[in-house]
Parts: sequence; structure tokens; C-alpha cells
Amino acid sequence: MQAKGTCEDAAELAVSSSPVAPWKGAPLRVVFAAEHPTDGELSLIAPDGSVAAKSRQRYGGPPYFWFAEVTSPAAGTWRATLSGNRECGTITREIAVRGDEPPRPGAAAGTVWPLRNTWNRATENLFSAWVEKLFDAPLDAAPSWPALHEVLRDRSRNILFNHLGLGEDEMKIVLRPDCADLPYFLRAYFAFKMGLPFGYSKCSRGGAGKPPKCFGWSSIQAADAAKRPGLAATFGDYMRTVADGVHSGTGRTPASDDNTDYYPVALKQETLRPGTVYADPYGHILMLVRRVSQTSDGAGVFLAVDGQPDGTIARKRFWRGNFLFAQDPALGSPGFKRFRPIMLENGTLRRLTNAEIAKNPQYGDFSLDQTRLGIEAFYDRMDDVMSPAPLDPLRAMTEAITALEEQVKARVTSVENGRKFQNSGRGDAEMPEGASIFETTGAWEDFATPARDLRLLIAIDVVRGFPDRVARRPERFAMPKDKSAADVKAQLESVLASELSTQKFSYTRSDGSSWTLALKEVVNRMPALEMAYNVNDCVELRWGAPEHSAEASTCKRHAPSAQRAKMTQYRAWFQERRRPPRA
Repeated sequence: MQAKGTCEDAAELAVSSSPVAPWKGAPLRVVFAAEHPTDGELSLIAPDGSVAAKSRQRYGGPPYFWFAEVTSPAAGTWRATLSGNRECGTITREIAVRGDEPPRPGAAAGTVWPLRNTWNRATENLFSAWVEKLFDAPLDAAPSWPALHEVLRDRSRNILFNHLGLGEDEMKIVLRPDCADLPYFLRAYFAFKMGLPFGYSKCSRGGAGKPPKCFGWSSIQAADAAKRPGLAATFGDYMRTVADGVHSGTGRTPASDDNTDYYPVALKQETLRPGTVYADPYGHILMLVRRVSQTSDGAGVFLAVDGQPDGTIARKRFWRGNFLFAQDPALGSPGFKRFRPIMLENGTLRRLTNAEIAKNPQYGDFSLDQTRLGIEAFYDRMDDVMSPAPLDPLRAMTEAITALEEQVKARVTSVENGRKFQNSGRGDAEMPEGASIFETTGAWEDFATPARDLRLLIAIDVVRGFPDRVARRPERFAMPKDKSAADVKAQLESVLASELSTQKFSYTRSDGSSWTLALKEVVNRMPALEMAYNVNDCVELRWGAPEHSAEASTCKRHAPSAQRAKMTQYRAWFQERRRPPRA
């Protein structure tokens, strides 16, 4: 693409067209990404001067971006214009569309995929735009997919669908990352399509009072990188190599360590962009995919996606029930982090250090601020970032109830996957010992839910305690002038009871029939949910169905007595809402 105009640098504008070599036999997709919230309309103008597509929809923030597509572009010189910008006028990029199919890109010696771009503010903003568009859905939706490849094969979501012209997204490459793999898979996929550097660290998980530590780094230049005929097949092989190399400890490395894949950022709207990773202290990883600004009608929201051991990818909102935080040197450094930039110098790839990132004008966002925050201060800071203006207490509590409902419905999918495992005839899943129930491999990791259930219990605590929180921190809320904090608390408690009774969901029982529960019943079953994570128990027990009740009448399966004994021993972890230390 050739640029015209003089305002690209001032607007910090990044533009990308897809496929990498546009031609009339493939859809033409164009993205304009800007650092600042400028107005504008994106138009794709055909060689004959007609407007083939246009869009005023502005996504994101920051970065802010526009997207337009033409299904069957004519051969010739196209113009992509962003007009209506008060500062810059109309910004134009020319795109040459071929009349014949271009040569297919091939492999390059000494690298998994050839390099043709560098990581900088422009490519980072395009990465953020790609991530946000990939998981876009209405705020009130709770989208999920059975595997990452299902998302990537959706050409309506994936701006880079078949970007290389190889039909690479129609080759049925299977990608089923867990939570730790997911950010790497997304970063690697984008780097593969855009010709950018990529690498990953091999790290310990931590334990015996010590945090995780990385001891080796491999880039796409590594000699042992998987190789098969064809770029797409090689990429698929390489993802299996990456999945074998990374784990949740990779995200919890100490914030000040340079020998890591992630670096910490400040808690600000301008740094918490799509593509930013959240590593919780106990081993779960999420990636931000969208920020929704606060309005007069609603609180600000951060949305993230995560992967589950069974391959499920789901979108969820930031709140205390999903994003756990704690400060313990033995656990490493939790919090929000971004991928460390990888640069090509003298033919060799290397990562920038924290000091280099801090002074690099393309980045400049390294920060140790999160390491200085206690638990309450962290969540208070995030509230301030998401919603700078005081919140209506009733609306804020409703948002918390909605988040709890999303979490419960996500658990429905996990428990249902466990029911299907039981019906597969594979027998009982082996239960690990001690803290390993939260981190293991095999059927237990795929279908048991100890980590998810611990988070659910914490989420229930947050919702139940919301009226008390408002009374404790009234300055954070837009309190009615004619009511005291005690009055507001009483009103919230009344609404909470009503909402929990009204909000309902259904799960599938052991015999295939459906059973409906209210959120109130889930909240009241907290003691039962402290021992409801075992995949070898019937689904009725996993939802806390009372013994001898009509709900429990279809239960025909119980975990072995030895496993129930272990669960009784481990119950204190769930009662006290804490993960045990690693051995």
C-alpha cells in the first residue's frame, strides 16, 4: 500500500490491507487504526471512482479502528480513505489489486516463517484491532466457542482470514489452547500472518517458596522449530511445540525480571489494550479483548477471553470473581502484562529489556505500579480506571450480578463437558494429590473444576458483600442526596434478594433432562459447592442438589470414596477461598 497525505504520523495511524497480496479473486479487507479517538468514515473506492464499501463504525479505544470489506474487488488501484477527521482532513491509502492470482509465499531458510515487518506502535495497534474484532459481540452477550480454531475459521470475525493466500484457514488446522497457551497462540497467529518476530520462554512453575523463573528462550529462528512442507502446516506443528513449552508459570514471573515473555504495565486506560494479558497469582491467564467506556447509563467494562483445559474459549468481563489478585513473592507477580517486543538485530532476534521498553518511544509503558498495590487497592484502582466517574450503586450492583450470572453459565458448559466424559465410557478420572488438583494433566484437568469453583465461590462472596462495600466506600458511588449509607445498603440488599431469585439458568441432568435453578439457589448452596468439582460425581451433585430431592433423583454416579476423602481434606482451601502453595 502506498500512503498519501501528511497526517499519518500526527494521527499515529496504522493501516493494513488483507490479503498480503490483494487480487480480484479474494475479498479485500482494510483496517485503519488510530491512537486517538478521532472521528471519521472509512471508504473503499474502486478504480472506477465508485464507493464500494464504507463504514462510520469506530471500534475500540485505544487503539481506535475502522474496518471495511469488499467481497469481490475489481483489478486496479483502489483508494482507502478515512474522512471527517477535523485535524487531518481526509487520509488516503492506495491499494493495488491484481487481476491474476499472486505467487504464493513460501518458506525461508532458518525461520519458521519469513519476516517482513517489525513490532512497533503501528503493528501493536493492528494486533489490538485484530484481537478485538475477533471476539466482538454485544456487551450483554457471553460468547463462547468449543475451540480457538472455530473462531479463526470465521471469516466474518477474522480480519486475517486466508491473509497469506494459501487457503491456510481452510486447512482444518486444530488449535485447542488452554488458558496459558491462548495468548501465545493469538500472538503467534498474528505474527505468522503479518511476518513478525515471535518466540517463547521455557520457565519453571515456581514452588518451595520461590516464584517462577525462565531459563531458556526459543524464537522462530530456533534450529529445532518444526518443519513440514508448506507454511501453514509448519505453523500448525510449531503451535504444538509452543503449547508443550509454555504454561501458567510463564505469566507469573517477577515483574522486574528481564528474562521473561511478558512485562508489567500501569493500570491506565491507555495501557490496558486488547491483547494485554492478565496473569492471576494462582495460575489462570486471560487476555483483554475490549474496553467499553463508562456512560451515563452504565459502568465502564473490560472484556477478556480465556481458554479452558477442554479447549473452550469464552469471553467474560473484568471483576473480582474472574480476575484474582494477591501479593505473595512466592507466587511471582500477578496482574496486567504485555508481550515483550522482539526485535531483529544483526540477523538475530532478541527481546527488549524492561529499561529499553520504558525509554522506547514506540512503547514506554513498562511499570512496576501493580507490585506496590495490595488486594483492595488493586480492585479500587481498577474501578477508577474502568469508571472514572462515581457509579450509581444500584446499577453497579446489577453489573456484579450480571457478571456472576455469566460465570455460572460458563460453569454449565464445563459441567456438561464432564457429563459427556462420563458417558464416553472411559471410566473414572484419576484425582491428583494436594495442590495438584488445580494444575495437572489428563481427564482431571480437562473436566474437573476446582479452580473455576474457587473463583465462583469468590464471585458469590463479592455479590453477597456488595451492599456492605457500598456502605464502606460511599465516596466511590453516586449516593442519593436524600438517603444515608445505611438506607442505600438496605435498598441494595432488598434488590439483591429479588434479582438473585429472578435470574435463572438450566443444566442437563444425568438422564439428559433439563433442570432449572435460580442464582439464589447457587448462592445458598455455597457449602455444597465447596466439594462439587469432581468430574467423577454426577452433575446433580456438582450443582449441589440436596440429597433425596427430586433434583437429585436422577443421580446415579458418585466419586470413589478415596477421592471423597481427599476432597474433605482439601475443603478448607475452598472454605477459606485460598489456593494452596505449590510443593
